[in-house]
Amino acid sequence: MVSAQKAAEKAEKAAKRNAKKAAKQAASGDGEDSAGDSLPGSAAGSQLDLSKLALSSTDDLTKLMGTAQEKSAIEGVSRCVTGVLTSRPTSRDIKIDGFSMGLNGVELIQDCSIELTIGRRYGLIGQNGSGKTNFLCALAEREVPMPDHLDLYHLHTEAEPSDKSALEAVIDYIKEELKKLEALEEHIMSEHGPEDERLEAIYNRLEEIDPNKFESRAAELLHGLGFSNKMMARSTKDMSGGWRMRVALARALFVKPTLLLLDEPTNHLDLEAMRVALARALFVKPTLLLLDEPTNHLDLEACVWLEEYLAEYEKCLIIISHSQDFLNGVCTHIIWLTQSKLAYYTGNYDTFLKTVAENSVIQQKKYEKEQDDIKHIKQFISSCGTYSNLVKQAKSKQKILDKMYAAGLTPPVAKETTFKFTFPDCDKLPPPVLPFIDVSFAYSGKKDDYLYTNLEFGVDCDSRVALVGPNGAGKSTLLKLMTGDLSPTEGVVNRHTHLTIGKYHQHSTEVLDNSETCLDFFRNTYPNTLTFKREVDEWRSFLGRYGVTGKMQTMKIGQLSEGQKSRLVFAMICMSKPNLLLLDEPTNHLDLEAIDALAEAIKLFNGGLVLVSHDFRLIDQVAEQIWVCDKKTVAVWKGDIRAYKNHLKSTMTITTSRLSALQIDWSASGGGHRARGRRIGGRRRAGARIVVWGGVGCAEGVRVTTGGARTDGGPSSPDGLWMTPAPRRSDGPNGPSLTWPPELAGWPLASRAPLVEGS
Repeated sequence: MVSAQKAAEKAEKAAKRNAKKAAKQAASGDGEDSAGDSLPGSAAGSQLDLSKLALSSTDDLTKLMGTAQEKSAIEGVSRCVTGVLTSRPTSRDIKIDGFSMGLNGVELIQDCSIELTIGRRYGLIGQNGSGKTNFLCALAEREVPMPDHLDLYHLHTEAEPSDKSALEAVIDYIKEELKKLEALEEHIMSEHGPEDERLEAIYNRLEEIDPNKFESRAAELLHGLGFSNKMMARSTKDMSGGWRMRVALARALFVKPTLLLLDEPTNHLDLEAMRVALARALFVKPTLLLLDEPTNHLDLEACVWLEEYLAEYEKCLIIISHSQDFLNGVCTHIIWLTQSKLAYYTGNYDTFLKTVAENSVIQQKKYEKEQDDIKHIKQFISSCGTYSNLVKQAKSKQKILDKMYAAGLTPPVAKETTFKFTFPDCDKLPPPVLPFIDVSFAYSGKKDDYLYTNLEFGVDCDSRVALVGPNGAGKSTLLKLMTGDLSPTEGVVNRHTHLTIGKYHQHSTEVLDNSETCLDFFRNTYPNTLTFKREVDEWRSFLGRYGVTGKMQTMKIGQLSEGQKSRLVFAMICMSKPNLLLLDEPTNHLDLEAIDALAEAIKLFNGGLVLVSHDFRLIDQVAEQIWVCDKKTVAVWKGDIRAYKNHLKSTMTITTSRLSALQIDWSASGGGHRARGRRIGGRRRAGARIVVWGGVGCAEGVRVTTGGARTDGGPSSPDGLWMTPAPRRSDGPNGPSLTWPPELAGWPLASRAPLVEGS
């Protein structure tokens, strides 16, 4: 068995040996040769080690993703992994047999196979604490044998803060890889000649990495993740963790390594940080992409964009997600981590559920038939007794039994324990419970900076409201105004004197003491008093209702998974017996069964609810009203959450494939930007003019116009494609409309109708 700590020590020792060797060679005056020898993959042999050029080494992972918080979080975790690579070392597909993984002495996965095929998109599912995240970490750190040529990218935290802009942070890594590949190509050509088979892999990679598209594609990905032109130019050190997270994801999806591991890129981050890491991951574009909860803290619009982008991912993807909608839209296969085994299923999540249900029925019928046959055979053998004429028949029946046992009996259908709980009944308060009266708010207190203006609404104990809207619109701020954590700049927020609020937010697990056991934490947090008394057995029963059972109750909280910690937070909320629930992204760490349990608990709760979530299915189950937070106000959406999702899709007027097809060369020309190409779908339309608006990489739409010269006599564009300022979009009773910028006034546009996909 190989532990992560030993692997890190070996990597560190190897790096020191290489450094000493390089220094020694440099001192001997053989600097040129030593530089060539130090290139990855330059040793004699026919196999190209692209893994050393990608984010697969311990040094690269530590540099790009290691933080003090992350290192402290993994202290005391001893992961042991075994496995044998049975696929060909030169194959792009991966097969590892005899795979087992243990954590702190507990075996999470036992003797199973890992099978990953290029072109498939796998959804990795399983209960909280089953080992999904550690499974990705084991692959990322190469704790099991993997092909040397397999380049991987493991994203589980945001991009590092620096003076680089978001755009630079995304493309800098691929530029470095390009330099290494070109140097390696030159070295192999000079040392081994053009017949070396490693060159084919290098040329394929160089062809995939097109420097002419660096800026446009990176900007395209960042734009899809919610970046404006101004945000792209901002230094990452001036961004919150969420925006840096999106940069990291865009980077990963652009670079396209063979194996991309995205391990909980959004957990423990604020609402903004997601974007930088996401952008980086998308920018990298690995052949094998591993995503652990990539949609956490994304707004619904970014989730829709990411879902559509990953649905066309052409290499290999492994994703951990709690969103059934997301799994259905992205995945072609499902890997189910259950009963310490990896089970593989074809199809998306809905297909997986149908297949499991059908297999369970077949298995149960087979089990019952076998048990019935065994029962009748044993009864016959017992009835034979010692009669000489029946002994021969009894022995024959016993042989049948022995063969059945030797071949293995069908086990009964094993159902995993499900997490079910209920919120305690509360006293319903008469309205108004939480009215907002002419409320305006700005963090600076200045009227010019108002995030909300003149809000007039109320929340009661019968409310079932879901807040939606883009990141930065102020959904979490609105919840803080409700709780009193923030005070309105103008207006009044009145709270009923008997109102008790139970709030879950994205950092709720931070209130837990990782050094205490679950049982001790609750006993110390809620000590016995004259009016409250609860014995140890009663605490055990209480925690058991929230899925914290058995040994888990005496484990230190720091050793629990994030989903298991979230259950403890819900238990704490129920201790306060609230009559209004404010839930801000409550599903971020919960498994699919726990989300269903949460939905059922909300349905049975007799108090009010205000929910912020990117999980469309949860909103669909519990919300009776959709409130859209945008443009400094809160408006009621006339429709359900599915209609809102379709609305988001319809407003995404340009897809990534459409933008890539333009083959735009972003070079400054006067006050705007102009592009050389005007091909759409591989064909050039005679006399066509293309107008793109939104700034470099942030095109919000493309319109093809026909006709000759400008009507105002202005100069024509020899290239046929112009960048212009973005038109103002407004929503009216007949749908969205656009106010065109003055730069387009002279062009013979075919129509001025609202831009839609395909126009």
